[in-house]
Amino acid sequence: MNGRKMRNRQIYFATHKTASAQLSATLSKDLRKKYHKRSARVVEGDTVKVIRGEFDGVDGKVTKISLANNGINIEGVKKDKIKGDKFDVFINPTNIIITGLNSDDKWRMNKLEGKKPRTERITEPKTEVAKQEEKTEKKPKEKISKGEKLNEGSKTKKKESD
Repeated sequence: MNGRKMRNRQIYFATHKTASAQLSATLSKDLRKKYHKRSARVVEGDTVKVIRGEFDGVDGKVTKISLANNGINIEGVKKDKIKGDKFDVFINPTNIIITGLNSDDKWRMNKLEGKKPRTERITEPKTEVAKQEEKTEKKPKEKISKGEKLNEGSKTKKKESD
């Protein structure tokens, strides 16, 4: 096999992780300045702009991502069939710029910001006033022995019967 055939074979039989990594697009200039990254994986919910091809200049949200078609479907990007039906068009991510990120995935946002993705978010430390309020709210319960509990129960039953 020559080199081209081998590369195409590797791409065709690529694992899900490798193939999904190939579905990344460049970030807009604003996002590049903010995150200091040149590209990111495209995720459903991102806002993108088509920069090349038939749908040049179209803005919209990503609705589907297809590894089989090696493309991304965007709201409003559809073609007409001869019978009048419309179907989704998958656009190659190299022809797209990401203009807005879907921030639902905290792991992804940590990764873009340059933080360790698995570290927990830092919570605000409690102030002294809050700690004192917690102490005052918690009152120690009085300890009652088992014998006293049994006696109390029998007393209430006797009083009810009288």
